[in-house]
Amino acid sequence: MNTTRTATWPVLRPMIGALMALSVALLLLAGQARAELDAFYGSYAGSAEVTALDGSKIPRDMSVVISGTKAGFQVQWTSVTYRPDGSTKEKSYTIDFVPSDREAVYAAAQKKNVFGHEVQLDPMKGEPYVWARVSGQTLTVYSLFVGADGGYSLQQYDRTLAEGGLQLRFQTIRDGAIQRAVETFLTKS
Repeated sequence: MNTTRTATWPVLRPMIGALMALSVALLLLAGQARAELDAFYGSYAGSAEVTALDGSKIPRDMSVVISGTKAGFQVQWTSVTYRPDGSTKEKSYTIDFVPSDREAVYAAAQKKNVFGHEVQLDPMKGEPYVWARVSGQTLTVYSLFVGADGGYSLQQYDRTLAEGGLQLRFQTIRDGAIQRAVETFLTKS
């Protein structure tokens, strides 16, 4: 009989049990985070009047689709601005988010590195640094831009669960000052 194996088993046994318990706890937490996100999944649409810098009101249609992915979740949003001259301007974005090392904080997976892993963009190269968080009934997406002069612009999209849809609050902050804020209700379809 090998005495080394017999002597180490009493030490390893509790460690194996602890590792198994930790694994189960992590799976439960991952399931809870997935359940929190599931509440946001769906397609939503609405309209708002945005106040321009000159004080005029500009109509804007907004929509968002939030869905699960294999590794996390995806947010797709579109805004259509109706200009006074009758023309329209449409912007659409799609970003995948994956869990980070922090609870309820998600990293954007916007490009692949040389190893094929999805990584963040580089704000020092003029690219947006994007992340998301879930706090209670609100899913927030942040997008940080660092200007050539070192100043910053932060866009914040708060999407709060409400009966029949989402309450959307969007704001742009430039170097600490709010440049634009929009609030509207997006109806779930």
